[in-house]
Amino acid sequence: MSVKHGSIRGAFAAAVAAVVLVGGPALASPAPIPPAAAIPPAGPVSPAAPVGTGLASVRIALQLVAQGFDHPTFVTAAPDGSGRLFVVEQTGRIKIIQNGAVLSTPFLTETNAKMLGAEQGLLSVAFHPSFATNGRLFVDYTNRNGVSVVREYRVSTTNPNRVDTSKTKVILTQAQPYSNHNGGMLVFGPGGYLYIGFGDGGSAGDPGNRAQSLGTWLGKILRIDVNGTTSTKNYRVPASNPYVGKTGLDEIWQRGVRNPWRFSFDRANNNLWIGDVGQNSWEEVDRAIHTSTGSGKAFNWGWRVMEGNHCYNPPTGCSTSGKVYPLLDYSHASGRCAVTGGYVYRGSAIPALVGGYLFGDYCSGEIWVTDSTAARPAAKTLLLSTGFPISSFGQDQSGELYVVDYDGAIYKVVAG
Repeated sequence: MSVKHGSIRGAFAAAVAAVVLVGGPALASPAPIPPAAAIPPAGPVSPAAPVGTGLASVRIALQLVAQGFDHPTFVTAAPDGSGRLFVVEQTGRIKIIQNGAVLSTPFLTETNAKMLGAEQGLLSVAFHPSFATNGRLFVDYTNRNGVSVVREYRVSTTNPNRVDTSKTKVILTQAQPYSNHNGGMLVFGPGGYLYIGFGDGGSAGDPGNRAQSLGTWLGKILRIDVNGTTSTKNYRVPASNPYVGKTGLDEIWQRGVRNPWRFSFDRANNNLWIGDVGQNSWEEVDRAIHTSTGSGKAFNWGWRVMEGNHCYNPPTGCSTSGKVYPLLDYSHASGRCAVTGGYVYRGSAIPALVGGYLFGDYCSGEIWVTDSTAARPAAKTLLLSTGFPISSFGQDQSGELYVVDYDGAIYKVVAG
């Protein structure tokens, strides 16, 4: 997770660039924020290879939507046509932005969540594809014992802006050997299945080699069916999961990730995109093309054998057999430290950006785009240097994108 680098945030703050704002009040920042007109959006850097048609010339800016949040980690919309945005606060609340205002009463206060460290607490929410009729939603958090929990709630039948906390059940739990690399992303994907991201268990260098082991959920992307139960589980395992009837835990969809803090599906084609946070040198963006068998079924993304495109353990001469290379990686040069995965843009407000995958870096505050159809190794183009810690991106029902400033604000991506 990007906020694993919170300890270096203070040292880094003095070096970051100012953020571009369009409209709304200015944010408090370690560095002064000049007016939007004074800072044009960043131009493209020299790419290693041509980017997609139109992406090299696209310009974006960030429009302040709301601020005053407590360590926000995610923003999303419910599939109900309401236009509301839901902001996840790491300290245990989900707040609603409705008609441009933050509602005073939280949508949910997750009393079981505990922010024990920089990477724990309430981390994400996913609304059931049929939320408009069934009111079901799912949260991922770390509890007071340091255990990752995926829990289901239902919205109140009398107040659509409140969760009925009496209607809840735990879907699954995962003990965490360390306080970092908890993952925490929940996404509904193709077939209506819930995808769950777990990091490798923490510490450094995956000391238990958990990401490669098929005997643990750690270092994995899981896929489950929450539309049914069994006698022992509050979910079912899709029969098409790769390890059903084979060696390996049935819930595993992919392995070999270090900390898949943010991942998403392209709403146009169901391709899976993962921003996998690296160790000391390399950050990576993974893409799994959707096929008849699913988006990256049984893919092994390589950690801890590889960090991005590079050998990690061993540092040279590692075996790449059976490993899937990332679409791109980038180094920790220029104050970069942790990738924050985003979304392929499918909105209508910025036509030149359609088909571009936006992602960022938590420490540098940079936002890049890459062509979602590019062959690997893909190039990235710098769109903006924000100057704040980017903890997440978000997407609303119409496909417009948002940026989450971990220091407390939500921005909308607009044309620059």
